[in-house]
Formats: sequence, structure tokens, C-alpha cells
Amino acid sequence: MTINKKQSLIHHPTKTLRWVGLLVMTMLLVVTLRLPAFANTPRHYTELEFPPLPEIQLPEYERYKLDNGMVVYLMEDHELPLVSGTALIRTGDRFEPSAKVGLAMLAGSVMRTGGTTEHSGDELNQLLEQRAAVVETGIGTASGSASFSALSEDLEQVFDLFAEVIQKPAFPQEKLDLAKKQQAGQIARRNDDPGDIASREFTKLIYGETSPYARTIEYTTLDQISRSDLVAFYEEYFHPENMILGIVGDFDSGKLRQLIEEKFGNWQPASPPRVKTVPTASQDKRGGVFLVDQPQLTQSNILLGHLGGQFNNPDYPTLGVLNEVLNGFGGRLFNEVRSRQGLAYSVYGFWSPRHDYPGIFLAGGQTRSDATVPFIQAVRSEIEKIRTTPITAKELTQAKEGVVNSFVFNFQSPSQTLSRLMRYEYYGYPADFIFKYLQGVEKTTIKDVQRVAQKYLKPEDMVTLVVGNTKEIQPPLNEFSTEVTSIDVTIPEPTKS
Repeated sequence: MTINKKQSLIHHPTKTLRWVGLLVMTMLLVVTLRLPAFANTPRHYTELEFPPLPEIQLPEYERYKLDNGMVVYLMEDHELPLVSGTALIRTGDRFEPSAKVGLAMLAGSVMRTGGTTEHSGDELNQLLEQRAAVVETGIGTASGSASFSALSEDLEQVFDLFAEVIQKPAFPQEKLDLAKKQQAGQIARRNDDPGDIASREFTKLIYGETSPYARTIEYTTLDQISRSDLVAFYEEYFHPENMILGIVGDFDSGKLRQLIEEKFGNWQPASPPRVKTVPTASQDKRGGVFLVDQPQLTQSNILLGHLGGQFNNPDYPTLGVLNEVLNGFGGRLFNEVRSRQGLAYSVYGFWSPRHDYPGIFLAGGQTRSDATVPFIQAVRSEIEKIRTTPITAKELTQAKEGVVNSFVFNFQSPSQTLSRLMRYEYYGYPADFIFKYLQGVEKTTIKDVQRVAQKYLKPEDMVTLVVGNTKEIQPPLNEFSTEVTSIDVTIPEPTKS
């Protein structure tokens, strides 16, 4: 016997209720989904309103000094069962002899890879890998560093290895030989990237190729570096009074203080204390057009600029606003050079300071070969325009908002905040430096921006460097100067042993 759907529903009340319920729910869902379409009309982004950003509060932290002079920062953060730490050491490759460029880098590398007098590098690797922990060391231009990260439960063991690496490096000859071989490989490949060429050669033009802020590692300088040089460099700079240690994470400060005292308290300071004078910097080339010919390229890498200044310049906040006018999303360079004229894949211009020596005002970008000269003209035009014509009230507001709204990213995590505090102490800046910067930004006026643009942007000192294909750069670069200086980036051959 055949039963139709209607009969089936009549004879099965449970199915009837289930069907009716499903129908009602479907209707309600349809109505609910349709309501917002009638209730809310999409608004233009300019009509959106956002609550003010919350006031930034520094996490609680503790700062103290050991009897041997080592400064310690502790900042508890119990969100995750992790602990990380960094030591800043007052050193840098700017202090290495000019005949042995690369010495500091090698010392910082082999200090970790070579292990200690108690554990070889391979043994350290194994001990750390078993605990998913890390210990690293390195030396850059203006500082050295050692860092660690570990699970909270492994803190004591990993911190012991961290302290051991800092105080008892072995510098074995075979690890130095390996590091030198690796660095020689980097020298051989240093002209592979036109952007790297531009950055390296531009820095030489600004500071001078023999400046400690611009010189490069060569095969000849590598050959001059011995194991005894690494040991001597380490012994000159690695002392407790030269070190700032910062630790953040899931720990008990009282117990950690005891651990720090146990591992570092007996480390003796240098006698007598050693004070190093920071090398100065001045501009080497003033004006001029320079070219690195790379026939294989279809586009040009372009850099323009001159010597800049330091973070502690009283005008730094206003220069931050100036940077935002030039570079912010929708800034002048982006709008004019890239969007309106279509002359660049990328374009930028900013005053880039350093903490204890002058930085650089740098502008540049990448463009196709035949647009090289128009690109340079457009960038120069925008730099001149911001010097001679006041910015608009809208530009000022947008620039200040851009700086203020990005300010929160300086404090995304406790470790980031701690790093900033340590860096300020390292260079002798006040702990509230970043907040004073923000206050200066908020007080900046249109007249202030034009004043600093006129004072710090110096077209007559601006060096222009192009890394590109000479034959394809049309019109040629002598549109700017009757003399275009070619730069030879040929890598000197290694010395045959």
C-alpha cells in the first residue's frame, strides 16, 4: 500500500512536530539574517568613529646593580611558561682595528658556536635542543649581545649555560676557521643583490669607505684575524661593568636574583676600568652623482641623501612628523611619485637617526631603467617642496595621528618594553625618552615642520647613487651633473696561500 506524504505526517505526530519546528526555525533564521540589511546602511570609512587609544602603562619592573657593576632588569610576565633574557655588552665592530675588519663579528659568532671551556659547541647544541631552548651571541656596529629563551621549568639549567657562554668561551681554532670560510662565501656573493650593493656603497659615500660605520669585510682583513685576536677582543670588552642584563617572563624575582648572583656575582670587573671613546662620523662626499653599472638589470636601485643626526636631537619629534608627511600611507612621495606619476615600484624618504653617532637622511626607491632620471627629479622636487611650502593642516593632523596611532606598537609585549629600557640605559637616554618624544609630536605645528625641513634637509649636500644598467638609463644621469662618477664594486681576489 502506498502512503503519501500527507498521510505519513498525520499518522506520525512526532515527525509532524519535527517538521513544523524545522519550518519555524528556518523562517526565523531567514528573518534574522535579513534584518541587518534593512537596519544598517554601510557607512563610508571617513564616517567611522573609534574610541581613543588607551593610555600606555609600563609593566612593573625591577632594576638593580651587582657589586661587580653589572646592571640587571627583571620584568615578570606570567602569561606563558616562558623566560627570555638579553645581555647588552658595551662593544661593537666600530672598535676593531681597520686592518682586521670582521674581528668583532667573528668573536660574536665563535663565542657561541665554539662552546665553552666546559661544553663544546656541539654539546651546547644538544643540551639546548633537549629543552627546546636557545642561547645566541653576536656583535654588531655599536653593541654586543647574548640572549637566551627557555621554558620556565628549564630556566636554571639554561641560564647556567647562558652564563657559561658569556664568561667562559673557548674560541676553538676549527670553529674560527669554519666561520672565516663562511664569511668568505658571503664576500663572494655580496654583489648578487643590487639593493645590497646600493646600501653598502651609499653608506661609504656618506661616511667614507674607511669609516668604522661604512667599511666592509674583505678577504685580506679576514686573513689577518687569528684566534688570539678573538681572545684579546673578548678580554677587552666582556666584563660585568660593561654589561646590562634584562630578563622577562614567568619567574619569581626573588629566586631569580639569587640565581643571577650565583652565576654572575663572582665575575670580576676589569682593573683598571676601560673607557672607550665612540668614533665620530662626518660626511665624506657632498653632492655628486654616482653610478654602479650592472648591465644585467632592467631596473634601477636609487638612493639619495646626506648625513643626518641623533635621536637626542631636540627636533627629533618634529622630524618624526616630517617623516610621516613624506612616507605615511598616502604620504607625499607615495601619492606623487608612485601613484600620480607612476615612476616607482617603491619610494621612501626619511630622517634616520642613531643613538650616539649621526645617522642619515635617506630617500630612494626602485624604478624601471628608463624612468631613473624622472624618478630622481620627482623625489628631489618633493624634498624641495616640503622645505619651501608649508604643509596643510590636514597633512599635519594625519601625520600626527599616524605617529600617535603607531605608538602602541612600541609596547606590544613586555619583552619589547624591556628591550627599549635597556637600550636607553646603554646609550645614556632617560627611561621616559619615548614618552617625551610623543609629547613633542603632539605639540608640533605647521611652522615647526617647515622649520626642521629647511634646517635638516640639505639639497646641496645630497649624494645620489644609482645601481642600474647604464645603457638603459635614458635620459642619462648627466642630466644632473656633467660628471657622473662610476663606482667599481669588483671583489678583490683572496690572497693565495
